[in-house]
Amino acid sequence: MNKTVPPEYYQLLEEIQEVDLVLVELNLYLDTHNHDYDAIEQFNLNVKKSKQLKIAFEKKFGPLMNFGRSYSNYPWDWDNTPWPWQV
Repeated sequence: MNKTVPPEYYQLLEEIQEVDLVLVELNLYLDTHNHDYDAIEQFNLNVKKSKQLKIAFEKKFGPLMNFGRSYSNYPWDWDNTPWPWQV
């Protein structure tokens, strides 16, 4: 069953991807600059933002990750497509 998703679905998913990319880049930078206080602060702020965005997305559109990394609504909503990796 495919269903139409609102533009907000794509906007929020894109924002999550952008923040997570920043986290990957900061993580790589901090591997070689582990005393850069400002970078650590930016990393921690983006971790918080990523978590908040993912909570907001999941409340509105359902789980982002499987195998116990995301809660499920009732009824079980993993069969409620599209999944984030399908769009």
